[in-house]
Amino acid sequence: MINSTKVSYFILSAYVDTGLFKYLWFMVIMSLYVSIVCSNLLLIVVICMNRSLHEPMYLFLCSLFVNELFGSTGLFPFLMVQILSDVHTVSFSSCYLQIFCLFSYACMELFTLAIMSYDRYLAICSPLHYNTRMTFKRVTVLLTVIWSYASILCFVPVILSSSLQLCGNIINKVYCDNYPIKKLACSYTTASDIYGLFATSLTVAFPVSLILFSYVRILKVCFSGSKQTRQKAVSTCSPHLASLLNFSFGCFFEIIQSRFDMNCVPNMLRVFLSLYSLTCQPLLNPFLHGLNMKKIRIRCRNLIFL
Repeated sequence: MINSTKVSYFILSAYVDTGLFKYLWFMVIMSLYVSIVCSNLLLIVVICMNRSLHEPMYLFLCSLFVNELFGSTGLFPFLMVQILSDVHTVSFSSCYLQIFCLFSYACMELFTLAIMSYDRYLAICSPLHYNTRMTFKRVTVLLTVIWSYASILCFVPVILSSSLQLCGNIINKVYCDNYPIKKLACSYTTASDIYGLFATSLTVAFPVSLILFSYVRILKVCFSGSKQTRQKAVSTCSPHLASLLNFSFGCFFEIIQSRFDMNCVPNMLRVFLSLYSLTCQPLLNPFLHGLNMKKIRIRCRNLIFL
């Protein structure tokens, strides 16, 4: 039996020998990472530097862009190192650090999208009371709470999982994930399973309920309101819905892949699906939410061509 004190590293078995093509894959991953960093960082700087953009909607967007940087930094440098390496191993502590980063990223993404949907609901359904309900202080409190809550919520499963006795150290993925490690356990995982169910329920139930509530009310106002109200709703909610659906799509495939036997699916397709939400979300959000908005687009142009 191999216990947790003896497992000093994990082997990532999803990597295959691509020969000289590994340098091509390295360039692809690096290009994606540079694009993500530049686009998100540009929008963060623009929002922070312009006081006219210190409004609730843009502050929530800024938090979203910071989260994209956080999540992609927890993944892409790791992928680049592994692609160029001949031996695909990761240390015990580094693996659990990555799990914490990716868990926190996913939680924060969902929480932020939920808060943004409620913000859109207030702006469309209660425009006269919007400024009194969404004050700068309240936005700051909301962002502090969801960042703290996500960090604490995701720290506990890492502690529980890292204390398990393991009977192996091979993970069939290109990055570290908690569920495949738990499958290696030769000790009882009851505490980890119970907390996982509890944490998942909290992580999903509240944000999804808030999103559904917000959009049901928005739809109700759209059907009973004027054409101008409907146009405003479509223009402000379309990027958010696209981002939400894209993130949900990626999470759905990741859950399916983790819980079911996917050996019949080609390895390259499994790798692509496991990386989908972690790659496409931080790449698309700056364009869906940021550059698609006129006020941000104008200030980005002014900053770039200064």
